[in-house]
Amino acid sequence: MSSLGFIATGAAQAAIEAHVPSLVAEKVASRIAAKDTTVWVESARAEAAVRLGWVDAPEVSRALVPGILALRDELRAEGVNRIVLAGMGGSSLAPEVICATNDVELVTCDSTDPEMVAGILADRLATTALVVASKSGSTVETDSQRRVFEQAFNDAGLDAASRIIVVTDPGSPMDEASRAAGYRAVFNADPSVGGRYSALTAFGLVPAGLAGVDIEAFLDEAAAAAEFLAEDDEDNIALALGAAMAGTSPLRDKLIFADEGSGLAGFADWAEQLIAESTGKEQTGVLPVVVEDRAPETVSGAADFLQVRLVADTGMLTDDDIDAEAASVAISGALGAQMLLWEYATAIAGRLLEIDPFDQPDVEAAKVAARSLLDGTPEPVPAAFTEGAIEVRGSAGLLEGCDSLAGALAALVAALPANGYLGIQAYLDRRADTELEAIRPVLAAAADRPVTFGWGPRFLHSTGQIHKGGPRTGGYLQLTAESSMDLSIPGRAFTFGELIAAQASGDAQVLADLGRPVLRLHLTDKEAGIRQLDKLVREMAQA
Repeated sequence: MSSLGFIATGAAQAAIEAHVPSLVAEKVASRIAAKDTTVWVESARAEAAVRLGWVDAPEVSRALVPGILALRDELRAEGVNRIVLAGMGGSSLAPEVICATNDVELVTCDSTDPEMVAGILADRLATTALVVASKSGSTVETDSQRRVFEQAFNDAGLDAASRIIVVTDPGSPMDEASRAAGYRAVFNADPSVGGRYSALTAFGLVPAGLAGVDIEAFLDEAAAAAEFLAEDDEDNIALALGAAMAGTSPLRDKLIFADEGSGLAGFADWAEQLIAESTGKEQTGVLPVVVEDRAPETVSGAADFLQVRLVADTGMLTDDDIDAEAASVAISGALGAQMLLWEYATAIAGRLLEIDPFDQPDVEAAKVAARSLLDGTPEPVPAAFTEGAIEVRGSAGLLEGCDSLAGALAALVAALPANGYLGIQAYLDRRADTELEAIRPVLAAAADRPVTFGWGPRFLHSTGQIHKGGPRTGGYLQLTAESSMDLSIPGRAFTFGELIAAQASGDAQVLADLGRPVLRLHLTDKEAGIRQLDKLVREMAQA
């Protein structure tokens, strides 16, 4: 029996009534469960043929549990009880949510910010094990993190190989190299599961299990929902959610995610990368916007918004809690069940949008641009002007006639189309610089448009796809800062500081080349710059 609860109102309910009967008649749910690639447009079928292993994950992944728990007990017996995860995008977001929801510590190293990486290295290294998670091992961030941890273990007189655990696809370059290096353990993931659909595979289970989560219970939650989600039935919540996400007419392509006490810590961030990377291509897609409870977007009646309410129990909502006219869905359920639900619903949304929900063709663009900057030695782009602790740069034409930071921000907002959105992209320390997140709702109020917030470079592996491949309606506020230190990467010709700077510059260039407005603010004094920016945005909101 599924623990899932679901309520839809307004345009969301209308979309369900319009699409679910045909989805049932065409047996879409059972065909997905049977890995039938003809569910999607012809151009998607080749990728789908090698990306549908996630439908079996609640059962197939059980074989991993004994080995994970045995290793956890071995490590604890040796006094190793702090798990650090080096991974990006789908390799880190799911285990982070699984651990946070279960109140278990997992330290996620998903950045190239030198201060953040150095801070993680400096904390309890003697009792730390590192999980390196990457399908191929070629992800530059993850490889760099592995290198610096391996050296740190050795420098501290610890046996690095005994402290490193790897999760990767079988036969990948990382699989072979890790076994040759004699690392503590190598767990092979199902190669027929893409990163963002991998929550219920080794990528989610190994870090979470080693950190102390009851991963068997987590799989039980998903298994309890699996049969229900595969049924061709009008009560199937996956069909309803997929229809609400991608079947409104006209399409409400901004999904406003607000957590109203669901108990699933950080779940919206995981759903954000799943949906954005799966649907944002061919200049279509739906944009998840993760907001705070009662944020400006949650009370907006904008015609392109669909409200997504994550609640503890839909059965406890009263008539006073539900606006029958609002375009809204409310969802509740255990974490494992919800993760499988959203994977099904996102795949169904891909069918309705007539795109491939399993590829990510534009993620590579920023990587290529960053690599070219690292390989070359380009002259730094001079600032258009400097105001206080902030250097201001902008894409072509954005700053014409601007000589103030207030004018630059106003120009960015003015460059948005009526159905546009702003994306804040903060290439800073997401563990230490959390006060920056307070700017998001204030800027949303000032712009009267939805605002997303992403920490760089991790968002490049999630929402980065929809920024480049989705509707060309975004404007971008990129934040970088002078660092008080840098950190070398063993065996590499570049440092972490140089890497994150190249990633920021490369992504800004790709967005600008697509004709999107990009305002780049570099904080020459990070603390002073954050205060200056916060003050200015609040003044804009009050104007």
